[in-house]
Order: sequence, then C-alpha cells, then structure tokens
Amino acid sequence: MTHLVETQALTHRYGNTIALESLDLSIPSGAVYGFIGPNGAGKTTTMRILTTLLAPSSGQAWVAGHAVTKEPRAVRRMVGFMPDFFGVYDNMRAWEYLDFFAAAYNVPANRRPTMINELLELVDLSHKRDAYVMGLSRGMKQRLSLARTMVHDPALLILDEPASGLDPRARVELRELLKELRTLNKTIMISSHILTELAEMCTHIGIIERGRLLASGDVASIMRSLQTHHVFEVHVLNDLEVAAALVRDMPGVLDVRVLPDALPPMLHIDYEGDEHSVSDLLARLVAGGAAVTHFASQVNDLEDIFLKVTDQKVLL
Repeated sequence: MTHLVETQALTHRYGNTIALESLDLSIPSGAVYGFIGPNGAGKTTTMRILTTLLAPSSGQAWVAGHAVTKEPRAVRRMVGFMPDFFGVYDNMRAWEYLDFFAAAYNVPANRRPTMINELLELVDLSHKRDAYVMGLSRGMKQRLSLARTMVHDPALLILDEPASGLDPRARVELRELLKELRTLNKTIMISSHILTELAEMCTHIGIIERGRLLASGDVASIMRSLQTHHVFEVHVLNDLEVAAALVRDMPGVLDVRVLPDALPPMLHIDYEGDEHSVSDLLARLVAGGAAVTHFASQVNDLEDIFLKVTDQKVLL
C-alpha cells in the first residue's frame, strides 16, 4: 500500500522541552488516520510540521514524496489544513471566504463559482451562501473551514481537533461529512484527545504520548496485537451455574464468571483459543442443554486500546 505521509526520526524541541522525539509515522493513501493523544502529546506540532508551518529540529517528513523542508510549496499544494481555531476576516460572506482562499491558491477565476457552489453543497451550506461568516454557528463555521481546506483539491486533509467545541448534533454532522470525504479518495489525518470522536470513522490510528509514537497501524491489527485472548458474553435462559460448569474445564478457557445481577444475567468466558475453536464453546453449551440467546465476543474500543498501550509503554 502506498504511503502518502511518512516521517523519519522527526524531532522538535521548544527550548529544553522535547515536543516530538524520533517520530516514525506512515499514513497510507486513502486512510482516515486518527492521531490520538492527550493535550500536549505532540499532535499539533506534528501537524504543523507536515503543513510546513513549523520546521523540525531534526529528522524529515514527506507528503506524497515531497520533503517538507526542501519542497514546501509542493507540499502545500498537496495538503489542506484545518487548525483547531477558526480565523476569518470581518464582513465576509460564505462564498467570498471560499473565493478569497481559492484565489490565494491560484484557482482560475472562471472555475471558482462552480467550485464554490459544489463545496458549499458538499458541506451542506448552500443555503448560507450569502450569509456573513461571523454570524454562522460554531458547527457551520467548522464545515465552512473544512470546505476552505479543499478549494485547491488537496490529496491530504489535516484536521486538528475539528470537533472541539461542537454540540452533539454538529459532531454527528461533521462525522458524516468526513465519511463522505473518504469516498472522494481523500486521505484524512484527524487529531483528537476525545477518543469516542474517532471510533466510528478511523481506518488507522496512531497513539502518541509525551512526544513518542507508541503504536501505529490499521485498527484491526492493533486490536489483535493487544487482545491476546477474547471475552465472550453469553446470555442463557436457564441456570447460569450449570451453563458455566459445561465449559469451565474446556481447553483454552481461562476463566468463567457468572454475573447473575447483570441485565440480562450472563456469563463472561475468558478464552484464548483461536477463532476456529470458538464454535466448540457454543457447541458444548447447546449440547449440554443451555438455552443460549446471545453469544458474542466483546470488542475493544479506542479507549481500551489507548489505555492498554499507554499502560504498557508509558506508565511502567
């Protein structure tokens, strides 16, 4: 798979403080890459380097094969950057805001009206075309800012905390918009310290803490590497203790917990067997007379992944 973004030993210092330490990062083309970490972890510093707004202290970064320190103009053509704050000139209408930035990117004047209309439709702001930007809601401003990042049709969108300060409805609208952008073959790098914002949209994640990249890759691979065994949640209509006894001595079963006070009452089976032998668990329960109504593996979410990675590599 081709990587649109790569960094090698990327380091940045603010005085005696190391904001980034030997960052080796790869983002595949077409990925939605969630850059996860607490405030001050190095997310914004990385993004500013990738957008040529900040020079690294050492190391190198490339966007579509262009070195950020040696070919900044080429990199800027490839990148649309949405910072974590919205800046705008006073007394500008929505279409004028997009037209101004399109002109800055040398988009021909005869192409701009159609392009502006298409972008406003994409971000669901056609009805606000002539509205003054400063009068828009926070969510509308975020969507307009996202449209502005695309006026020059970049291959890479870098979004720094795009959902910051949005109400729940605006967050849902932004999430749906990002999903649509992926269908347009855009590669998206999106940062957040609120993991639930990224859980439903990311194909790949990178976890950064104190300037160090702790884990990076596609979500499924990282989850498999961290989850050495599975916990199966089982609902049965009859006696839980009898059902637990059926599987407690099976190979691969590490523990069986009976949870009679859960709603509904259930078993948790901690199991380290491979996927091919999972069916043996269910077959044993059914053959033993357990009336199974639900049998499913619990799935880690991004919060689980982050806690496991930081527990293993930072807190020790």
